[in-house]
Amino acid sequence: MANELIATAVRNALASVEIPGGGELAGYGGLSEIIVTTGAVAFAISVAPGMEAAFGPARVAAQAAAEKVAEGRKVMVSLTSDRAQAATGQAKAQGRPGPPPREAVPGVRHIVAVGSGKGGVGKSTVAVNLALGFAAEGLRTGILDADLYGPSIPKLLGLEGKPAVRDDGIFAPHEAYGLKAMSIGSMLTANQAVVWRGPMATSALRQLLRESDWGGLDVLVVDLPPGTGDIQISLVQQVPLLGAVIVSTPQDLALIDAKKAMDMLLRTDVPILGLIENMSYFVAPDTGKRYDIFGHGGAKTAASTFDIPFLGEIPLVMSIRESSDAGRPVVATDPDGAEAQAFRAIVRTILAASPQLKP
Repeated sequence: MANELIATAVRNALASVEIPGGGELAGYGGLSEIIVTTGAVAFAISVAPGMEAAFGPARVAAQAAAEKVAEGRKVMVSLTSDRAQAATGQAKAQGRPGPPPREAVPGVRHIVAVGSGKGGVGKSTVAVNLALGFAAEGLRTGILDADLYGPSIPKLLGLEGKPAVRDDGIFAPHEAYGLKAMSIGSMLTANQAVVWRGPMATSALRQLLRESDWGGLDVLVVDLPPGTGDIQISLVQQVPLLGAVIVSTPQDLALIDAKKAMDMLLRTDVPILGLIENMSYFVAPDTGKRYDIFGHGGAKTAASTFDIPFLGEIPLVMSIRESSDAGRPVVATDPDGAEAQAFRAIVRTILAASPQLKP
């Protein structure tokens, strides 16, 4: 059945779901667009402040109704109240109870986030190779693609097909190169955009994170989207992070945004494990001459300004680009090469500063 037909079937099924005050969910003004991908059905129910508990049974009923017509797709239903969230922040400022505490993810000992201030700095490539570096050091490792609007992990790890969903609705993550991996990208058709507002995206993140069978990991690497938006804020508010790694190129334009990403982490009490300078320099293979295409040393200076560790430099090398495009990351496929050793040296630096990561 085409995605449009499934969306219609879901909306029709929601006509059987009663909402507080009378009426049915299908005609409720707070029901969002129903998004259908090859692997998932997602929609949000927006409610007035204070009505979250009252709408709880409707959310459960909506999930059950949608699952009957979703043809095996994972159903993601979020219950949102943006104004209620704002009121929670005001309550905290006035000394009243604030947001709930961060809760650990079942089956995951530690979470390390990898972020950047802007896109195009190679953050996802770095995240994948760092995860593989952790695995090479003997840690049971997984990676979560939290960049919902621009998921890259399926391409970088050569993942094919959508993840299996158990009878209890829990995802069984993909496995590649010894990593457990989850990404919304595995549930999309080619070139399909994720057109979700913030509440739906953060709900999807929560479900990918908490409704996946991670199976007992020492570390889960989370590849964040660039910037300082809803997904980043949701992650740091929902789960305890061991810390975050920020990726930037040396150029001033990238560092301006990288500093903002670091400022957000500091404001939300997330430890910054360090800053990586990616695409740091290029060595011409024919002449051996070095070129600082994007400048050089800017990330190291920025790390010093923020008094955080500078984790190292990753050169701009054709083999990294080629292996990434082929779904064969260098740390896994050429572990003794200079490029893989650069990533592994960074991992060893992180482990030396965070011994609690070691099993």
